[in-house]
Amino acid sequence: MLGKTAGGLYWMYRYLERSENTSRLIEAGLRNALTRPASSTDEWSSILDATGVRQTFLESNDSFDQQKVVNFLLRDTANSSSVLSMIEAARNNARMVRTALSREVWESTNEFWMNVRTALSRQVSDRDLPAVLSLIRQQNAQVRGATHGTMLRNDVFNFARAGTFLERADSTARILDVKYYVLLPSVSHIGSALDNVQWENILRAVGGQSSYRWLNGPDISAMGIADFLILDSRMPRSLAFCAAKARANMSYLEKEYGTRHACHEQVEALVGRLASTTTEQIFDAGLHEFIQEFLSDLARLGSTIESDYRFYG
Repeated sequence: MLGKTAGGLYWMYRYLERSENTSRLIEAGLRNALTRPASSTDEWSSILDATGVRQTFLESNDSFDQQKVVNFLLRDTANSSSVLSMIEAARNNARMVRTALSREVWESTNEFWMNVRTALSRQVSDRDLPAVLSLIRQQNAQVRGATHGTMLRNDVFNFARAGTFLERADSTARILDVKYYVLLPSVSHIGSALDNVQWENILRAVGGQSSYRWLNGPDISAMGIADFLILDSRMPRSLAFCAAKARANMSYLEKEYGTRHACHEQVEALVGRLASTTTEQIFDAGLHEFIQEFLSDLARLGSTIESDYRFYG
């Protein structure tokens, strides 16, 4: 496969994943704004931090007003990471690699773009926002379903899935990093007064509330959430799960092409690091420091994949 095609697939699925992650963060912010109006400004500010676009937002806005933030994250063309921008970029990449995709994947991606473009053709009202966010998640799920149901398990599939899992790991790590003041960076603080609404919203932002309660019952704790979102290999948005899946996809590519690259060594090291640590060790050393190192490793891995497989060559 040409490097340009591989890169198109990899980034198509990264863009799709990022659009869903952003919609989940907006939903979490909306829930917080409804239940804790006094702190809603801080919440919307933290969501901009989690998506990495705070500085870009401040270039054209002077306050963290909910409507301004939501509009910026959903449909502002000046924001290259807005949901509308991400879906358009994914669709453009899908057109570029059209011959590598099944008809169902192309049609579901194109439908996603058309439906969301219509839904975001004007500023979304507070009343319509939940339905729009639900539409984004549902259309993403449709593309994933078409991918799993109709695509060969070959290099095309593995580049697509590697992109998905690297983007998903990045999103979960950023949410944890922005919210680490809620999770508390030291085990010595466990047991102090905590805001359960914030805790619930962290789980909601990664679609993990039901799964967490299934495993842990009603008990919500810093250690429990950190373990669930970092080290639990059963949680499909945990760092451990995403890293392991990315390693599996990279391993298939190694076998298919008969070549082991630096990126294979890096993803193995990333999985090994997660497997050899405990939640207690993470909290003792500092959750923020752990997440920052993980994000650096993830960014380096992404760059190496692009270089090893000549995405732009």
